[in-house]
Order: sequence, then C-alpha cells, then structure tokens
Amino acid sequence: MPKHYPEKYEVGDVVFTCIGTTLFGQISAASNCWSNHVGIIIGHDGDDYVVAESRVPLSTTTSLSRFIKRSACQRYCIKRLAEGLSPTQKDALLDQVPTRLRKIYHTGFDYESSKQFCSKFVFDIYKEALSVNIGNVETFSELLNSNPDAKLNFWKFWFLGAIPWERKTVTPASLWHHRSLSMVYASHPQEMNQP
Repeated sequence: MPKHYPEKYEVGDVVFTCIGTTLFGQISAASNCWSNHVGIIIGHDGDDYVVAESRVPLSTTTSLSRFIKRSACQRYCIKRLAEGLSPTQKDALLDQVPTRLRKIYHTGFDYESSKQFCSKFVFDIYKEALSVNIGNVETFSELLNSNPDAKLNFWKFWFLGAIPWERKTVTPASLWHHRSLSMVYASHPQEMNQP
C-alpha cells in the first residue's frame, strides 16, 4: 500500500533526521544542530519515496519511511533548493548517485577521503551535478572552536587521543543552516525555528 505524507516531495529534496546513538549525539552537540543525519530523495517506487544515503557500513538506498523510523522520535524535516529544480537538474543529480553507492562509511568524517559520510554524500551530489554548494566545508578547528559547548574530550577519545584540527569536513548542520535550502515540511513544528 502506498505511503502517504503531508506534502509532495521531489527528486533532490534533502531529508534531515536525528540518529540517537552516542556518536551522532556528539555530532549534534559539536555542530549545535538538532539534525545529525541527511539523505536525498531520488524518486518514488510506486509505494514510497526512495532516499539515497551514506550510512554505516555502506552508502545505499532505502525507503523514506525506513529512513524516518531510524530517527529519534521519528523527527524529520525536508528542505528543497529555494529556486526549485528543473527536470534536467534532477536528472543531473540522479546521474551522481550510482557511483556513490556501496562506498564505505568514514567514521573520521574526512571530507577529502574517498570514503563517504552522510553530509559529504549529499553535498557532493549537488556540487558535482549542479555546481551548487548547499553547505560549507570547514576544518575541525573551525567547527569545534565555534561552539564552546562542544565536548572536546569525546572527540579526543574518538580520534584516539588527538583531534585532527586541520581536517576538512562538512556537517549536516551546515546543510541545515544553508540559505539556499528552504523548508518544505517539519514533522515537529518547533524545528522550523531551531538551530
């Protein structure tokens, strides 16, 4: 039976969720944003929207309903490029997806690595297909020093004793805050105004 949603979604829409594990909770805390995971809608299979994502262990596709179920309290938001996408632009985004699937997840969040992580996956699809940046690449120094509440001890532990301060990354928060994306739907209205 086809899934029903409160809005009609489109290819290229970015789906924001919140994974409840410790690691992803620290990503939220470090970036000062409720969302710590993103995917991109790549179509509809007749029953549900299809989402492409980078996740542990490999980048893959899944249904939107399964993507949402993995989110804490099933919270999710959908954002769309403010000016919308033409059919040609949507096709260009779709062309970027196949070669990015089945790539190993990078738990060190190194943007310059050949491995994937969720925000890099979505950011690079837009960048390569449309030459549009829907987020910001920043160093760990810029990220962690911009948030006085970031738990540096956790990140020192995660990186086995030394934070790679000059490593470049891109966070779900940088996509969430980017002005080129506009809100389509928020499951929890308070998130419309949250950081």
